[in-house]
Amino acid sequence: MLYPVNIGDKLGFTEVKRLLRSYCLSPMGGERVDKMQFIARADLLGKLLRQTWEFRQILQDDAPFPASDYLDIRPLLHKIKPENAFLSEEEVFHLMLVLKTVFQAIRYMNEREGRYPALEQLFEKAQIEKEILSLISRVIDEKGEIRPDASQALSGIFQQIHKSELESRKRLDSIFRQAIKEGWIADGNLTIRQGRMVIPVQAEFKRKIKGYIHDESATGQTVFIEPAEVFDLNNRVRDLEFEKRREITRILIELTGQLKPFTFQLESYQQLLTNVDFIRAKALLAIRLQAELPKLSDEPVMRLVNARHPLLWLSHKESGQDVEPLTLTIEEEERILVLSGPNAGGKSVCLKTVGLLQLMLQSGMLVPASEFSEMGIFHKILADIGDDQSIESDLSTYSAHLSKMKEFISQAGERTLVLIDEFGTGTDPQFGGPLAEAVLEELNARKVRGVITTHYSNLKLFAGNTPGLVNASMLFDSKGLNPLYRLEMGKPGSSYAFEIAEKIGLPGKVLKTAREKAGAGQNYLDKLLIELEREKKELLDQGRELQRQQQRLDQLVSENTALKQHFEENRKKLLKEAKEEARGIISGANKLVENTISEIRQSGADKEQTREARRKLKETGGALTKKEEEKPVAAAKSAIVPGNWVKLPGSEAKGEVISVSRGNAVIAIGNLRTVAKLGQLEKVAGSKPGNAGSRASYTVYQQSENMKFNHEADLRGMRGEEALAELEKLMDRALMLGVGKLKVIHGKGDGILRKLIRNYLSEYPQVAKLEDEHPDRGGDGITYVHFS
Repeated sequence: MLYPVNIGDKLGFTEVKRLLRSYCLSPMGGERVDKMQFIARADLLGKLLRQTWEFRQILQDDAPFPASDYLDIRPLLHKIKPENAFLSEEEVFHLMLVLKTVFQAIRYMNEREGRYPALEQLFEKAQIEKEILSLISRVIDEKGEIRPDASQALSGIFQQIHKSELESRKRLDSIFRQAIKEGWIADGNLTIRQGRMVIPVQAEFKRKIKGYIHDESATGQTVFIEPAEVFDLNNRVRDLEFEKRREITRILIELTGQLKPFTFQLESYQQLLTNVDFIRAKALLAIRLQAELPKLSDEPVMRLVNARHPLLWLSHKESGQDVEPLTLTIEEEERILVLSGPNAGGKSVCLKTVGLLQLMLQSGMLVPASEFSEMGIFHKILADIGDDQSIESDLSTYSAHLSKMKEFISQAGERTLVLIDEFGTGTDPQFGGPLAEAVLEELNARKVRGVITTHYSNLKLFAGNTPGLVNASMLFDSKGLNPLYRLEMGKPGSSYAFEIAEKIGLPGKVLKTAREKAGAGQNYLDKLLIELEREKKELLDQGRELQRQQQRLDQLVSENTALKQHFEENRKKLLKEAKEEARGIISGANKLVENTISEIRQSGADKEQTREARRKLKETGGALTKKEEEKPVAAAKSAIVPGNWVKLPGSEAKGEVISVSRGNAVIAIGNLRTVAKLGQLEKVAGSKPGNAGSRASYTVYQQSENMKFNHEADLRGMRGEEALAELEKLMDRALMLGVGKLKVIHGKGDGILRKLIRNYLSEYPQVAKLEDEHPDRGGDGITYVHFS
């Protein structure tokens, strides 16, 4: 149940339906939009939502779905039913086009069996009835014209017409050439008068050619004659044309009779095409609104995450503005939101967003909110929005509100969503406030769900002390006195009446008098709310900053842990290699000594040979000593470039510089890469790259990390500073791993975020090229980053 009857106009659903209708290909689809129903059955609603979601996947990720010739054949199906009725060539052709579209759609889904289960339910009873198309194709060709061979009689008539026309033209051409030779012809060629081919003859020679005069020129100088020799032939052609028309009518009557048994099948095809058109339109609008399929609950709950009012979002998008997303929860413990805050702060937009998204969802449409949102099913939506005073019904604004409150109380239940804007207004606040509080208490007792906006302090206090109710407010910049359009749960908001009046320029004397009349208690409460809101905003900003710092800290800790693990593994490996090398050196030295002793003995202690053996032994020992004592020395302090070896700050670890960018260096340490500031690095000499084994190990490591690395960044919805921070982290990681390409999704919008991101990326010397995605898969809403 929806109340009042114009709730669609109040919430903006009528405008959403108008947008949806514009995406329909056929009048049947538009009629389906007009007949959209409020659905309270969980199974039916779930199926319709999944069908729309699957069609959105088709439009975005799959081959094009058949989208031509969605024609309305309902009048044709009614025309088939009477006896001896027949369809014209054009009507049969329309029928053929619709059949081809339906059969293409059926084949499309059959080829993707199991991929779109909800849509398959729509097609499960649809079969391709080839006989219908075969009957039509024997009569109508691909251009929508009757086939000359549709019957044997028609084929003969076509041949006779062709033969007669050919003979007529031949005789006419002969007479025309003779007339030209005799000089009887006026300026011009053969022409047509009253559907007959005639010769333009000078008036003074009209007796020279026997025939029928069809017309004359305005001056009377030229007459148009059909020669007698051709007249009978042309009459024969006309008689054949009449005969052809009669035969075509007979063929069409016969064809219509053959199609009559398939009327029910044709009606089912028409219904299938209507459903497809309707679902396709919902999917297209979902793409435009960036709408998602939230988790559907059978309970009357609402957990919206980053929800947006679709009409407001489209309007702001066209003007290049952002819409602050809405996140709120309505559930058993917090059933009714009592929303307060300044005028023009977004309270009514918040309320209408809740109502409109719920109405869209329960009409089978996807909603512009995060896919992590959860939305339940309500049996009734009751709204009191705007001024419904009526001169005809003798209702004032307040009387109209009271009439609705009476309806709300009589209709409300646990599965009712109540939306009341500016609750209690329209009469003396001294009486309107208590009456509104009493109505709210009754609605809460009936466990309704809803959103209520108000400026009344008694309702804010009542919500703060009553289970089931929860205060909420729209944040306001108390310094700049500008609305932030950001919803905060758990506390009421100030109306900022005096502050806004002061900003507008109301005289200070008037403001002072107003504050005195408001009373100390009310002023203190309002001041307290303003201070709480200011502190809440500061805490919120600090929390976001701490969250960013915590994310950075977690990343550094993770990198440090990986670095330590790498150092430990390399230390053991280096020790093992050093021991093996030492054993090899000792073994070689022992062999050298033994060989030297053997040579001395064999030479009989000859002095020259003994001296030569000692010299070789000394040279080899000196070389070993020099290799053992060789130490890295600090290189002269100069610019660090790729290929230099450097020592990391605070450790003895050394690595090779892979690349330098924006004051940072990417350093390879064995199998690991890290990033450090250039000013913190110390250039060293004597270090060499690892052996082939370590390079192979690094290749395996790099392949492993590349497999885990996410080459795609989705920055849609982020502010510029936040998007660049995320992009910087991704670029650092990409440069460390040496990836070849990144995919950055930033959306189209008005192009501000895209321009900011591309300007930032162009500053990296490692970036070789930036290019757009293919237009069918996102176009300039996605940027591919290619590295050199």
